[in-house]
Amino acid sequence: MASHDKPHALEEASRLHWAGVICGLSAGVWLGAAEAPTKLVNAGLSPFAVSLCMVSGVFAARWTVPTLLKGTSQVTKDLMRKKYLILWALLAGMLWAVANTLTVFAIRDVGLTIAFPLWNTNSLIGLLWGRLLFGELNNASRSNILKVVVGTIAIVSAATLLGFSTMHADGGHSHRAVQGILAALGASLLWGTMYIPYRKAYISGMNPLSFVTAFTFGELGTVFALVWYFDGGAKAPIFHKEGLSHLLFWLFLGGFVWVIGDIFQQFATKYLGIGRGIPLSNTNQLWGLAWGALVFGELANATSGQRVMVITGSLIMIGGAIAISSAVATQREHISMNDALQRECDRYDLDISEVLRDYATPEIDRTTPRKWWDYAIIAAAVGVFVYLGWKARVPELVMNLRWTGILVCLLIASAAAGLFALRRLSKT
Repeated sequence: MASHDKPHALEEASRLHWAGVICGLSAGVWLGAAEAPTKLVNAGLSPFAVSLCMVSGVFAARWTVPTLLKGTSQVTKDLMRKKYLILWALLAGMLWAVANTLTVFAIRDVGLTIAFPLWNTNSLIGLLWGRLLFGELNNASRSNILKVVVGTIAIVSAATLLGFSTMHADGGHSHRAVQGILAALGASLLWGTMYIPYRKAYISGMNPLSFVTAFTFGELGTVFALVWYFDGGAKAPIFHKEGLSHLLFWLFLGGFVWVIGDIFQQFATKYLGIGRGIPLSNTNQLWGLAWGALVFGELANATSGQRVMVITGSLIMIGGAIAISSAVATQREHISMNDALQRECDRYDLDISEVLRDYATPEIDRTTPRKWWDYAIIAAAVGVFVYLGWKARVPELVMNLRWTGILVCLLIASAAAGLFALRRLSKT
């Protein structure tokens, strides 16, 4: 019996691995595009206001997408069965909100092309937490450990190279470059730590679509508090600024795009773990570079030395992420991760057989009938986007529309690939 079970288990692990890889790469494409609307900070909005608008779009999307794919009844049932994870979801949302606000500061001060690779060092933080808390890389093979170590050194080296490249710009703005670098690294620390709640949820069998629904209350409440405290309370410009309606659509759209990427990232985290899934989704550096350089022309006035440093640093960082992600877990490492699962079950008095059954439950529910309020939620979200889109105007920024169209097509293709991978899992 065991001889038959082992090949089946290896085949199942391989299917989950490649589904995670596809989701991680799809996440990279979408997360890379999500920060492009924050270029609107140059149009007179404060970073806090930009973050609030984006998170409002995130809130709408985080309710719409799970409702569409799973239904509120299943989402609620999933959350009620593991109530302790609701607090972890709120905490993750709070960390996300602060980190997202820091990225807006970073983009304002050093640009999208530079900020992206700096906060993508969050994979190092996630790797550390995955190793310490969830048994990732315990009993790993030497080749896997080597890949992780080399990948880690590559990512740190690339971040340092890209950070120094900003210092060669106009010396009059060096103080803002330092602020931007610190903001990006702060976002990296918070986002890397945010994956602890992610992993706790998914190691316990919770569906990512359910987790993000609770997650969104933490992020919206936190970013609203940031605006209220730092941006003037009830007198904050975001609440009174005239002519803002034509910008809201683009910021809501940025939040929506981020949610799509984040959902794919969460599936990658579920199937690959923190140490592998997050670096893979951090290929968003490539797409962030594409949007910054090709669409917004951020490298148009750069010196040849700066361009070499940015491109070299980006390639090194991507190579490091690939090295870490290609370290496929061996059977011995899976045993260590199962031990971590058992500890979670013991800590929260969970039935491990039930958790494993939840883990195997299809991610996309196509059988449970949707309630009338499911359609109402979807209609309300669509209505908000249509209303804002009706009032929207193209931002007064220099943009290459041809490259914008090409990158949008790649977004659609990557989403189709990710959904195809998840649907295949749901069929088996």
